[in-house]
Amino acid sequence: MQRKFGKAITFAVLLPLMCVTVSYSAPVAKRVAAHTAKAEGALDTSVDTESRDVTVQLRSLEQEVYITQQYLYLLLFRQQFAGRITADRVNIANVDGGGTPAYVFAPAVLEKNRQYPGLVIVHGSYHGSLDPSIFELIATAVDKGYIVIFPEYRGSRGYGQAHYDAIDFGGKEVDDVEAAADYLAQTRPVPRDRIGIYGRSKGGMVTLLAIERFPKSFKAAVDVVGLTDMIAYMAYKPGFRGEDVAKQPRFGGKTIQQDAAPYIDVSPLNHVDAIETPLLIHATTGDKTAPVQLHSGRLIEVLKAHGKGFESKIYDMAPGGHLYSEVDTPQARDSEQRIFEFLAKYLQPTPPTP
Repeated sequence: MQRKFGKAITFAVLLPLMCVTVSYSAPVAKRVAAHTAKAEGALDTSVDTESRDVTVQLRSLEQEVYITQQYLYLLLFRQQFAGRITADRVNIANVDGGGTPAYVFAPAVLEKNRQYPGLVIVHGSYHGSLDPSIFELIATAVDKGYIVIFPEYRGSRGYGQAHYDAIDFGGKEVDDVEAAADYLAQTRPVPRDRIGIYGRSKGGMVTLLAIERFPKSFKAAVDVVGLTDMIAYMAYKPGFRGEDVAKQPRFGGKTIQQDAAPYIDVSPLNHVDAIETPLLIHATTGDKTAPVQLHSGRLIEVLKAHGKGFESKIYDMAPGGHLYSEVDTPQARDSEQRIFEFLAKYLQPTPPTP
């Protein structure tokens, strides 16, 4: 489980690009606006390309860099796994009648008349997206016989201002992930009843909410260092993050102190009774982003109280803390092995024929 790419190579590739782009801020703004306006209903959120406001221009430039970055990441993946794995960028229908970007990863050669299990991989981070830290997991899944879909649910960076600003913490992000599973079954040789789901960090939270809101959709689920209690999470996050979350329509402009109800509603810990999907939980002590005592540990206790079927492994101070699964260590390798053994029990993958 070697980690071949990291942020350093990203910045090395992007820095010259950024320096060139800064010299052409007006054309950049126009391209961002054009990109943003592709989605129906997004015209009112396009960038004012005539603005002399430096803040507007910088925001436009930021989005252009994100967009370019995502294409570079796709090229990096294709280059690294050429001849072994195909990587298709697609746009899938969502519950609002718009589109959600996604990537589908599959064996380079699909065997005739064969069905494959599917795996939805859900990224973490507040405005996260596909990046090299997840490449190895995707490649391992495909090598083990899965067709993978990676939804860039609303709020993901790299797909224009409208998509970035549509973040809906714990809300329609979950619908986007469910739509990705449906798309995979409709367009690839993947039976709808043989799809699993995996998520890290915020992706773990979305994974838990997905199996709570759609209890029949997934055959197995994996939560790695997932957030389970939004009230607890917001209590120790910086004030600006709380203010940003509160701006989202789901929270009506109100902080937890003003109205705790919607924050309680998006906390997976409060809906464990709805879980029917076999679940694997991995976490580590020493995680400062999602402390075990507040998140995974409490989830385990509530699952036990409800008599739910699950498996778990809490590592002891795994290097990397919240990002332990991205570090090449015995703990991370053990975690990955356990994850695919768990998924195999329910999804029964067959590795592609060499």
